[in-house]
Amino acid sequence: MKNSGLFLGGLITGATLGAALALLFAPQSGIETREQLKDKMDDLEKELLEMRKNLSEKGGELNGDLKKKMNDIEKSIEKLLNEYKKTLLSKEPKETVVPKAEVN
Repeated sequence: MKNSGLFLGGLITGATLGAALALLFAPQSGIETREQLKDKMDDLEKELLEMRKNLSEKGGELNGDLKKKMNDIEKSIEKLLNEYKKTLLSKEPKETVVPKAEVN
């Protein structure tokens, strides 16, 4: 997620810098330049929304994977605890009959 934030920050910075340079070096009129910038910003907004959607989907997939792994771990722990309990029960001292000494 940290890399995604850095990428989005770079994308926005690059778009802003590109827009400023386009204004400075544009061979067409101001109206045409503003229209091109508006179109470019609309395109960037669509890209950003698509990226957000993709990140959200990836986050959902990761969340699902994490839940599955946690369930698997819980089942493994439960299985180990049951085996440990069985081991303890089988090692409990059993009632033994001690023969009485014969007294004459």
